[in-house]
Amino acid sequence: MTQELWTEVDHYITDLLVPADPVLDKTLQASDAAGLPPHNVSPNQGKLLMLLALIHKAHTILEIGTLGGYSTIWLARALPVDGHLITLESNPKHAEVASENIARAGLAHLVEVRVGRAIETLPQLANEGYNSFDLIFIDADKPSNPEYFAWALKLSRRGSLIIADNVVRNGSVIEANSDDPSVQGIRRFNELLASEPRVSATAIQTVDNKGYDGFAIAVVTSDNS
Repeated sequence: MTQELWTEVDHYITDLLVPADPVLDKTLQASDAAGLPPHNVSPNQGKLLMLLALIHKAHTILEIGTLGGYSTIWLARALPVDGHLITLESNPKHAEVASENIARAGLAHLVEVRVGRAIETLPQLANEGYNSFDLIFIDADKPSNPEYFAWALKLSRRGSLIIADNVVRNGSVIEANSDDPSVQGIRRFNELLASEPRVSATAIQTVDNKGYDGFAIAVVTSDNS
């Protein structure tokens, strides 16, 4: 198994099941032109997020980590006409690009982009009474994943779906003595998933044109206490 083979298979699947989309293509082009890092989910992963939101009949979605809004658009496309998605982005430039991309996609009426460090904007959501998001997608700085997970629990309810990206990190997640803060953040996050009695969770490894990584998926099984 090689990266070349993963990429070829990913292109095969994408060509069949995730046809070219001018809006999403323009989103990636605009993000690249603005100098944003290429850390967005792949097309297959974006469609997976949309399908999970559709299956879950999500009405409210929280996204932690916006970047250029690529995954935001996928998720927002799953919302009903009166749905609402709040996405948190710490970098003002990224947030500006994302807002333009979301507006171009015709989804500005469903999506609210909040600018600021998530560790600061998450408590604001709690203070505003948000405590029952249907779906929460975590894809921001990995050292803070344990804190993001704690807030995800506070902002969810029984039946909420919590999804986190990049939980395998090319296999380095098994390196207990890694000096990489991102690896240690993911390891702690995974340990919290395993020990948290209020969720039922698993993680899957993924290989695609972006390399070797994985998703964690958790369902909240009891109300906050």
